[in-house]
Amino acid sequence: MTEIPEHLLKRAQAARVQSAGSADSTDAPSSGGAVAVQEKVSSVVTAAPTGGGPLGTGPGGNTQRLLTVVKSGSIQDVKATPVDKVHTWPHLLAVEFVAALACMSFTFFFSVFVNAPLLQQADINKTPNPSKAPWYFLGLQELLTMFHPMIAGVTIPGVGLIMLILAPYIDKNPSNKPEDRKFATSLMTVHLMFWAVLVIIGSFFRGPGFNFTLPWRDGLFFEL
Repeated sequence: MTEIPEHLLKRAQAARVQSAGSADSTDAPSSGGAVAVQEKVSSVVTAAPTGGGPLGTGPGGNTQRLLTVVKSGSIQDVKATPVDKVHTWPHLLAVEFVAALACMSFTFFFSVFVNAPLLQQADINKTPNPSKAPWYFLGLQELLTMFHPMIAGVTIPGVGLIMLILAPYIDKNPSNKPEDRKFATSLMTVHLMFWAVLVIIGSFFRGPGFNFTLPWRDGLFFEL
C-alpha cells in the first residue's frame, strides 16, 4: 500500500488545528468575535499559502487529502514497436485451406478437358529403348549411372533431405528479407540446381541404351 507523503500529513494537521481554532472562537458571544472568525475562515479558504504548495480545502473548511499519485505509464500499455505475428487459426489455416481448394479445383477441371499423356499398352516382346523413368525421377536415374545404387538411391537423397530438415534449426535468422537469409537461400539454390541439372541431363541428353547424346545432333529421346 502506498504511504502518504510526510509533507501532506503535516499540511493536514495544520489545517485541523486552524479549523479547531476557528470552532473555539465561534463560541464567543460578542459580534466582533464572529466577524473575526468569518474573516479568518475566508482567509483560510481564499488565501494561497506561500510554502509547501496549495492547501486543498472543501466546503466548510474541510481539508482534502491526497492519497497517491498514479502515473500514466502504469495504466497504459503502449507498445513502441508493432509485432509482426498472427495466429495460426484462422489467419494461416484459412488461407491454406482456400489455396488447397483452388489447386484441387484447377486439377479437377484440367483433367476433364485434357487427357493424361499415356503411352500405348506395354508389349512384353518389345522393350522401349531408351527406357526412362518419369521426368521427376530422372534425376535419381541419372545418379544410378554414376554411383552404386546404395549411394545413388539412399545416401545422397537422404543427406539432401536431412540438410533441408535441419536448415531452419541452423539458420534461426527471423528476417524475411532475402538479402538477410544468405545461408537459407544458398542451401535451397544449391539443392534445386543440383537436382534440376540431373533431370535435364536425363531428359534431353540420354539416348538409346541411356547413353550420353546431344539433342541437337541425334534428336530428343524424351516423352512425358
